[in-house]
Parts: sequence; C-alpha cells; structure tokens
Amino acid sequence: MSSVPVVLGVDLGTTATKVVAAGTDARVLHTTERGYPLRTDESGEATQDASEVLRAAVEALSDCVMWAREQGHEVAGLSFSSAMHTLVGLDSRGVPATRAFNWADTRAADVAARLRAEPETSSALHRATGTPVHTQSVMVKLAWLTSAGADIGEVERWCALKDFVVTAFTGEFVTEHSLSSGSGLQDMHSLTWHEPALEVAGIRAEQLPELREPTASVPLAPQVAEAVGLPAGLPVVLGGGDGPLANLGVGAVTPGVAALSLGTSGALRVTRDKPGVDDRCRTFSYAIADGLWVIGGAVSNGGVAGQWAAEAFGVDVADLLEEAAQVSAGADGLMALPYLLGERAPWWEPGLTGAFLGLRRSHGRAEMTRAIIEGVAQQLALVRDAVTESGAEVRAVRATGGGFRSRIWAETIASALNMDLDLAEGSGGSGLGAVLLAWRALGEIDSLAHAAELVAVESEIAPDPAAADLLARRRPLIDQLHHTLRDLPL
Repeated sequence: MSSVPVVLGVDLGTTATKVVAAGTDARVLHTTERGYPLRTDESGEATQDASEVLRAAVEALSDCVMWAREQGHEVAGLSFSSAMHTLVGLDSRGVPATRAFNWADTRAADVAARLRAEPETSSALHRATGTPVHTQSVMVKLAWLTSAGADIGEVERWCALKDFVVTAFTGEFVTEHSLSSGSGLQDMHSLTWHEPALEVAGIRAEQLPELREPTASVPLAPQVAEAVGLPAGLPVVLGGGDGPLANLGVGAVTPGVAALSLGTSGALRVTRDKPGVDDRCRTFSYAIADGLWVIGGAVSNGGVAGQWAAEAFGVDVADLLEEAAQVSAGADGLMALPYLLGERAPWWEPGLTGAFLGLRRSHGRAEMTRAIIEGVAQQLALVRDAVTESGAEVRAVRATGGGFRSRIWAETIASALNMDLDLAEGSGGSGLGAVLLAWRALGEIDSLAHAAELVAVESEIAPDPAAADLLARRRPLIDQLHHTLRDLPL
C-alpha cells in the first residue's frame, strides 16, 4: 500500500471538534468528529468545558490517525483551526480555572455598552486592534471578569481555547497572530499585545501566551504522541482562527475574492494584503498568514433564523424552506429584521431586537419565512457594502456552510449581493485551511495563493435580476429602520 503524506487539521468548533486529513492537492480524504455540549444555563451564557474539548480533540485525532495508518498514509504534521473570540483562565499548573467563554456569551453586554458610550475610546481600540468593541471580544470579556467581582482568584494566565489545547499537545504556552487578531488585545500593525487594550481588560501581557506566526510549528509532546499514535516531535503548526482559515479553505485568499459562510450564524470576509477597518468601524480585520488579512463582518442571525421560524410554526425546517421558496421575491410586501440574537456586523449591537414590517392578514408562514431569509441575506449585503466602502474590492464570492443545503438560501443571498455565488461545499472549510497552512509551513506549497488555486468550486448560483433590483431598493430602509427600532423604549 502506497504511503501518501497527509496533514491532519484539527478544527476546534463551538459544539464539536473535527479532524480533516488532506494531502498537498487539497483533496479532503477523511474526516472524524467528536462533539461536546455548549452550556447556556445562565441568561447570556455560552461556555464550554475546556477539558472536554481537549479530550474530544485527542479522541478525534486518534481516530483519524488510525484511519491514516490503515490506509497507508504518512502523517507529515498537525495544524489547528479554532472558533475565534474564546477565553479560558488557567491556574499556576496550567489547569482550567474557569469554563471556556464562547464568542456567543453575552454576559459582558453592560461592559461593552459602557465602552461604546465613549466613542473616541471604543473607536481607537477598534482601529488599533481590528476587533469591534462587542461582547464577542476577549478584551470585553476580560474587562467584565476582572471588574465584576467574578470568582477568578485561581487564574494566573489567560488564553484562547485553542492555546490551551496546543499547550497540552506541545507543552509550550503560545498563540499566533491570526487567532489573537480577533481578541481585541493585539495591535494589528505591530503584531504585539496592545497596552491600552490590556489596561481596559485589567490584565498584563505576561499573563498571555507568547505571540508567533500562524505558520510557526512546535514539536508534539511525547505523552500526547503516544496517546494518539503519532511520533513524538511531529511538527504541530499553530494555525489560526476559523474565519481567516475558512477563506483559505474555500480558495478565497486572492485579493478581491470573498468567503461567505452560512451556518447558525454567517459571515463575509474578503482577503487583502494589509490590515485595517472601514472609517465607520463596521468591519473587523483578522490575519491569515504571510501578510494576508481578511476584512469583513459576522452576522449573529444566519440559519438559526430559519430554524426559529420552523420551531415557531411547528413544522420541519426543510418543508418550511420549500414553502418559502414558492413565494416571490419581496415576500408580498413583507420585510423582516431578523435580529433574534441581537446583531453583530455592521452595527455590533447585542441588544438589538427583530421585527416584521408590512405584516397583513394575507401573510402566512411561507411569506414570513421568505422575509426572514431575505433579511439575513440583506444583512450580509450590508457587510459587503461596508467592506467595499473601506476600499476593498469584492469581485467574486466563494460560499460554504450547512445553510446552502437549501437552494433558497443560496439564491436569495446571490440576489442580495447581485453576484454569482461559487459554492465550495466539499472543501473542508477551516479544517482544510489549517491543513493548507501547514503544507505552506512545511515548504510543500510555495504560497497561500497557490494553495487556494487547488480548491475546486462545485457549483455556481446566479442572482435573479428582478430580485436583485428589489432587494437593492429596499436595503437603504434597513439602516433607517434599525436606528428607529434601536431607540424604542421596549
């Protein structure tokens, strides 16, 4: 049996860790997965058990290593991707002293609101770090924890969830510029910890991991190597955040090519060769590697809005989406602002609430669902508009995510953007991005642009001209309605 080298990309997600195996041709050969719960017991809580995530990573990796051995594939290295904006406190032994805070944890909302009430301060922090002042920000979470009298007495160091897992795998307390660029603590120009942000967070730089390049590697520790069936000293490439690596995983690292993802939430990010946000601080700026950055924004309400409608109407979500697909664009005059979970880009307001406008007796669940889908698509178009107004070109869009299993999502988003969507569903996403970054680090791929060229497009969805025109005419109303509804004393 031939021995074809593979890299294993370990993608630490919100509810599961997935391990992707791929060679230098970017073809995904195998995936394994282990799940874990996201705790939401307390109002606004979204946390994980860091030790459970570590166990899941070891188990999923062990399964993938076993597959590689059975198939005769040599494992050339490991690499990591992770959900961004996570935070865990460690004690003096490196053991988690807190639960891992997820990006969706909103309990720091009052702190975020207080900081945003000082526009000069919040804008300065946003422009320096590339991270919006929002509850998802690690800086904001730390400011909440260190100022709210939380029980963090045993915490001596702070890190992202991926940093904890990498430390367990290698024994080195390190992070990299991609994941840390979403923390709100790193200066995106100097790539060092940003002292004003540390002051707001209430911590010192010595309490954080050492910063390195995403392509840096550290050796696999003997005890973990034995547990997963790999040789000690195998290169472990530090990798990056799931958003930037998703761009690489779908082949969207050429300037002007955007990656659009649609799962529970959604995001649009376009690659460029320098950091920076738009003048109105509506976008984020996160590092990939090799001097490449993404500028864009994430929306909190993606496929979850359609799922909510299905639950509210008591029907299967697939059946409801099929009903909605039979409704003409514009939902018979109905508009929805689908802010069920507040909203992130382009406004970054966690307290925002949703609304239907133009509701009449003739409207039923199909029209309401169609309006919700159009509302999500319009929000992604607003993110694209903010990106282009910053001076970044968006000339093509690579799309991926579970939401695109239903054609209405793809067709509506293509029409809202008035651009073709190139679907790259089999790409492997962030996990494949981690693999390609590792092949670059190992010297087997000469550039990230070359790596992106290897990712194939499966299908193309074109916009509907009439729907595109209607949605474009409606879009300016959304910003006006958002400002009006935001100020209602509910």
